Amino acid sequence: MPQTETPGTEAVPQTRLRWWTELPLILLVYACYSAGRLLARGDVTGAVDHGLAILKVEKVLHLNAEHPLNRLFTSQTWIGVPADFWYASLHYLVTPAVLIWLFRSRAVHYRAARTWLMTSTFMGLIGFTLLPTCPPRLLSASHGFVDTMAQYSSYGWWGGEASAPRGMGGMTNQYAAMPSLHVGWALWCGVMLWRYGRTRTTKAAAVAYPLITTIVVMGTANHYFLDAVAGAVVMGLGFLLAPYVSRAAERATAGVRARILTVSAASRDTEPSIVSDECQTSAGEHIPRQRESRIPGGAEPSAAPTDAGDGAPAAAR
Repeated sequence: MPQTETPGTEAVPQTRLRWWTELPLILLVYACYSAGRLLARGDVTGAVDHGLAILKVEKVLHLNAEHPLNRLFTSQTWIGVPADFWYASLHYLVTPAVLIWLFRSRAVHYRAARTWLMTSTFMGLIGFTLLPTCPPRLLSASHGFVDTMAQYSSYGWWGGEASAPRGMGGMTNQYAAMPSLHVGWALWCGVMLWRYGRTRTTKAAAVAYPLITTIVVMGTANHYFLDAVAGAVVMGLGFLLAPYVSRAAERATAGVRARILTVSAASRDTEPSIVSDECQTSAGEHIPRQRESRIPGGAEPSAAPTDAGDGAPAAAR
């Protein structure tokens, strides 16, 4: 029996992805991410108030993972230095690496995964803009936090202002702590590795990477525990919203393609077929005056052949 599709559930044909279209899109999202962080800086007083408010909430909830981890990282160089390298570099390396791996090896799942990541990132930018938050390392010393990035700056390329390279700390927003996209992106990477990885090593990395990242962001005094929780929540919301974003993008793309095809078809229909010497072809003709050339001497075609022989078939009536 022929199969019929339920209205509204027809499969939408997806165009083949190309790296030269994906790369500008990812760079655009990263540019928006960087611009959003820069736009959110400046309200230092409000950012400090938000940071202290988070500490108060954690105190009420009896959450205090940041202080013991920070003391461990500052007292043990062999832990603190690798943790600073982890914080300063891996989210710039692992996240693009997982994206490239999905694009090359899991192309069927790449589009949904990319949309999820980008949707969550834009939600994080909203959080940076509406709720600038001072990280623990920038609070006064009376709150008991030590900036490990500043303490171990001689070991790496970063300076005392931020995880950015020396001399470039002013180009980043140090008060973009809520939510922690370090944790959010690490969680996304972990989910991708767990779902689409095939080896035990990949599965282990899927669990270890987001877990260690969460410990690192607190131990280096760059984020509160609730920042990490907010990063996971943002990724969860992005996961729920990603299908709607994909459908909206597909409808918009289909509408643009339909308009382009309509315009191109209309232009082909309105333009006359010029052959030579400004002559135009009529319907059913391939060369000018094709019909006239078939009638000798300008004689009009008759309805029936009057000069046909006796053996000629009679005209159909």
